[in-house]
Amino acid sequence: MVDSGPGLRSGATPLAVRMRPTSLDEVAGQRHLLTPGSPLVALAGDRSGESGSVSVILWGPPGTGKTTLAQAIARSSGRKFVELSAVSAGVRDVRQVMEEARASRDLYGLSTVLFLDEIHRFTKAQQDALLPGVENGWVILVAATTENPSFSVISPLLSRSLLLTLELLTDDDLGVLVDRAVADARGLAGKVALDPEARAAIIRLASGDARRALTALEAAAVAAAQTVPVVEPADADHEAESDGEAAGGADGETVVDGETAAVDETDAAASARPVITTEIVARAVDRALLRYDRNGDEHYDVISAFIKSVRGSDVDASLHYLARMIEAGEDPRFIARRIIVLASEDIGLADPTALGVAVAAADAVQYIGMPEGRIPLAQAVVHLATAPKSNAAYLGINQAIADVREGKAGRVPKHLRDAHYPGAKRLGHGKGYKYPHNDEIGVVPQQYLPDSLRGAVYYEPTEHGNEREVSARLAKLRRIVRGER
Repeated sequence: MVDSGPGLRSGATPLAVRMRPTSLDEVAGQRHLLTPGSPLVALAGDRSGESGSVSVILWGPPGTGKTTLAQAIARSSGRKFVELSAVSAGVRDVRQVMEEARASRDLYGLSTVLFLDEIHRFTKAQQDALLPGVENGWVILVAATTENPSFSVISPLLSRSLLLTLELLTDDDLGVLVDRAVADARGLAGKVALDPEARAAIIRLASGDARRALTALEAAAVAAAQTVPVVEPADADHEAESDGEAAGGADGETVVDGETAAVDETDAAASARPVITTEIVARAVDRALLRYDRNGDEHYDVISAFIKSVRGSDVDASLHYLARMIEAGEDPRFIARRIIVLASEDIGLADPTALGVAVAAADAVQYIGMPEGRIPLAQAVVHLATAPKSNAAYLGINQAIADVREGKAGRVPKHLRDAHYPGAKRLGHGKGYKYPHNDEIGVVPQQYLPDSLRGAVYYEPTEHGNEREVSARLAKLRRIVRGER
């Protein structure tokens, strides 16, 4: 939408670009990287551009502010700023920047900040070309990447740079950005109104991505502007009412009950503004808006239904609720944590591989991010939902903790106490301890529980899945250990 006439914005520049902060003070989120004295603050605060600063690699998901931070530093500091993209730049471009940076430093004492976007796309040879400039201080490298630098950036470059990790923006951070974009002259300049529910929907759809939030807002603003109802002028016959209750007065005035009142033109203009609603947001971004509040009832209802579906072995319902959480923008780390808990609480030793699958899925989400992270999450959910179930380990630890809290602890038997420190043996510590590995079957009759808990049973395996084998083996072990064979 180009501003060839009256419109919501000037120029064809996307809203997300127009709203980029001009200083670090305007940056929303990433406060852990912007504390006083931090490398980024020191780099931005050097107005002379003469003091040395360390190179940094910014690692984080898309839309978390990597380019924004680099450009805010460029506007704030007195250094020369050069920007390259690994998508289009080659070794020749890098070497040219290095030569110019060295000339600027030697001739004018001015250092250069080189912002390199998507450094993970650079080959090893291209990254090697950066080393002389970074090592000799010709440039201060600010590199951005969405992939783990340990796998995508060469070790010599990593060792010469600080690795700074950016986090997904919180809902509060996104709210600040959206509200600013609606009101700011660089953005929509107050020409649209944003319904609170639509605001929440945009934040939810963004899932911590500032660029996605502003893109959705811009699309919704354009859609809202195209759906403004046309207000027809009132008929002349109705401009004046009889009995003197309402008669036309001077321009900009209305006579009410014989008194003249000024028309509030501000209120009139505000009432004529397009309003962005949840329906407009859904239509603009071509995506259904699920009723889901990450801090409200729906959050707890859906995760509860998800857990109970997996526990109940309904794989289709489990995938349904997983999809609802993903589409509503739920934090994938939260989902992964719940899957790990499910693997131990509801499956346990009935399928000993379940926990490994759950942890692997959580690691995969951390490595690859979303939306691809939905695939290992779904694999883990299908595995857990179709696995045999047992909560025996969960019940066992709960009962053991309950006994400890009730004071059923007792002293550790003397033969189990530490006998390595001087004087321990004189106290009888370790005396009579039987070393199981010296026995031909590796298990010996021996008291392990305190006297007050002799014979206590906490873990009672089920007959489900792998626990059927555990149950038979455990019965034999208990008979031997407790001297019942």
